[in-house]
Amino acid sequence: MKSIIITGASKGLGNALALNYLDKGYSVYAISRTKAENLSEVTQIECDLSDLEALKTAFFSLLNTLKATSPTSLTLINNAGSLGTVSHLENIDSDNIIQTVNLNYTAPLLLNSMFIKQTEDWKINRSIRTISSGAATSSIDGWSVYCSTKAAIDQMTRVMGVEQTNKINPVHTLSIYPGVVDTKMQGEIRNSKSEDFSNIEKFKDMKTNNELASPQSVAQLVYKIDKDSSLDNGSVVTVRDYS
Repeated sequence: MKSIIITGASKGLGNALALNYLDKGYSVYAISRTKAENLSEVTQIECDLSDLEALKTAFFSLLNTLKATSPTSLTLINNAGSLGTVSHLENIDSDNIIQTVNLNYTAPLLLNSMFIKQTEDWKINRSIRTISSGAATSSIDGWSVYCSTKAAIDQMTRVMGVEQTNKINPVHTLSIYPGVVDTKMQGEIRNSKSEDFSNIEKFKDMKTNNELASPQSVAQLVYKIDKDSSLDNGSVVTVRDYS
């Protein structure tokens, strides 16, 4: 059985990814802060991914459980993330900065490290896909924490690609830009204050003009990218190139 672990699968893109991979015949495992009623066929683990100690315990246990099932392949999709507080950096509460950085960057860094180390003797194909954002390459006022953590995700992916190149059984890793998806995060963006985020009208217009992609359509493109064997290890790719 092909197995996949998806973080943040209780809603939005993560939920669509879980359903899509389930439909493709995968055994799906989800780590999310809450459970989703529509994922009854998915093994769901409740865990706040910004709580790093709890996450370490939950993920270590999950990998041990997975090893006993003898999967034919194993993929980790780091999807969980948060915009955090939309405001100029000096106005963001320090606790919110720490929580957002933990969720967006430290958690994937930790999971990737554990994934590579704990599965290094598994004689199967292993891969890591991390959902990043075009914000990684943009300077957007009010999004200092989000933009910087996504940029860090991309560089983490590139470095892992270099590190895995000469391994006997390398983990193949990608960073994926999903585009602008119609999720709860987009609603949070549109509810921002203009003094904190000067591009708010652009995002409101995208919703009004039906320019947001559905989570389901993006999940299908992420799957297409996941299966593209031509991509170099450590690549940063966008779903726009696959639509």
